[in-house]
Amino acid sequence: MSDATSELRTGRAAFERRDWRDTYARLSGADRQTPLSGDDLELVATAAYLLGEDDASTEWWERAVHEWARVGRPVRSARCAFWLSFVLIMRGEQARGGGWLGKAQRLLDTAGVDCAERGYLLVPQGLQRIDAGDGKAAHDIFRAITEAGTRFADPDLTTLGVLGTGHSLVLLGDVADAVSAFDEAMVGVTSDEVSPVVAGIVYCAVIEQCQNICDLRRSREWTVALEEWCSSQPDLVPYRGQCLVHRAEILQLQGDWPTAMDSARRAHERLASHAAAGSAAYVMADLHRLRGEVAQAEKLFLEANRWGRRPQPGLALLRMAQGRFGSAVASIRCAVDESTGAVERARLLPACVDILLAAGDVSAARTAADELDSIATRFAIPYLCALSAQASGSMLHAEGRGSDALTVLRDAWRRWQDIGAPYECARVRESVALVCRDLGDDDTAQMEHDLASATYRQLGALPDLERLRAEFRPDPAAATPLTPREVCVLRLVAAGKSNRAVATELFLSEKTVARHLSNIFVKLGISSRSAATAYAYEHHLVEPSA
Repeated sequence: MSDATSELRTGRAAFERRDWRDTYARLSGADRQTPLSGDDLELVATAAYLLGEDDASTEWWERAVHEWARVGRPVRSARCAFWLSFVLIMRGEQARGGGWLGKAQRLLDTAGVDCAERGYLLVPQGLQRIDAGDGKAAHDIFRAITEAGTRFADPDLTTLGVLGTGHSLVLLGDVADAVSAFDEAMVGVTSDEVSPVVAGIVYCAVIEQCQNICDLRRSREWTVALEEWCSSQPDLVPYRGQCLVHRAEILQLQGDWPTAMDSARRAHERLASHAAAGSAAYVMADLHRLRGEVAQAEKLFLEANRWGRRPQPGLALLRMAQGRFGSAVASIRCAVDESTGAVERARLLPACVDILLAAGDVSAARTAADELDSIATRFAIPYLCALSAQASGSMLHAEGRGSDALTVLRDAWRRWQDIGAPYECARVRESVALVCRDLGDDDTAQMEHDLASATYRQLGALPDLERLRAEFRPDPAAATPLTPREVCVLRLVAAGKSNRAVATELFLSEKTVARHLSNIFVKLGISSRSAATAYAYEHHLVEPSA
């Protein structure tokens, strides 16, 4: 047996056991002695892709296209052209990828036969409709893809069709059927019916969609499965980065911030040349924000944006923490207005409520909270229901309905506890402490304060810890019915500043300052700036020398 023949046998065996590096070494070595057949060119092209060798992969796929065409197999050549276009499009080379799709279409037109490959060429069309937000058109295309896969007994094509159908259903707002489709797509993966490339695509897409629809239970389960799948193939590269990003997001929610940061950082390194690096950068930025590391957070939010991952709501929340309320309000409102799907809006609305309340716009915050409640009721997803309950509790407190707020906040805490989200539990406890203090229940307020503080301290959430200390620090402002923001406005008014000057100093609009001042007048039962100034001095909210 010749060396080339031995290398071919060994390389094919390595492919079967998913040893991608050995596959690539053996088959490329055999090719240097005798040019590979179309079958073996496909194997080495796949191995190169799974090793993260994108340039080499495109070269091998191109050779496979030409080899199958040379031996009179246009349909097989078209399939290889599809995968070549896929590799190029995944790298962001839309024009080259589109060119190879066109070649695949011409090959099939020349063959003039009905085949599974025609279904593969529908996949990019379906993805384009998804990107355009056209769920109905995408659903029709992916249904046709699924039918083609079933008709030609092609598990890869069938699974891609079912996966795309699930994504389309998310756009159409049919989350229950979407989840069923995702589960069906995963059956092909877990039963080892599909190719490694398709398995990786399905794993990442399903996990991403579960994250998007806030189905955290499935997201956790499939992330663990993806980790195990990747671990069984040590040389696998393309999906390891995505796996690490998803893992970081889940670890962040579970409160293991150091491990989450490590996972996100490794994903960032692995995905350095891919657009998905933006997702890793966002996770890192948000963790820095939560720990009060402003410079690092800002840098990474900007990087995420460069990669096409919008930096909201994290950047808007950072601006709020910096006291730049005008910027925070503008950013979060733009993000909400530009969001397309209900679930996407729901992920932004909690921050919108927090920021609008901090800026004193209670009416707009109520509108946002009501929309969030409507979405949570519609989809009945535990994560969204917890977000909605938390936002509703904050709203009720801001509206002076303390007893109602307590009931809703206790429910929110139970929901977060069931999900296993310690940071969110602490934030709810902080809100409960503030409500109890306002209701005169100082003992409960202190207990909830201490529990929230302990969690913030354990997590390293220093900005939250400092804010909580400030909220409960003995201060003349504690005896006033005004909110902390209203006290800030009152102090500046008492110092003789105009509404415009107050707005400039607090990064607010003049309209918001006027609304704050109106609220102050109503709460204090006064009707003039001079009376407000007198109140500030009488209650020691400003120093006599100010």
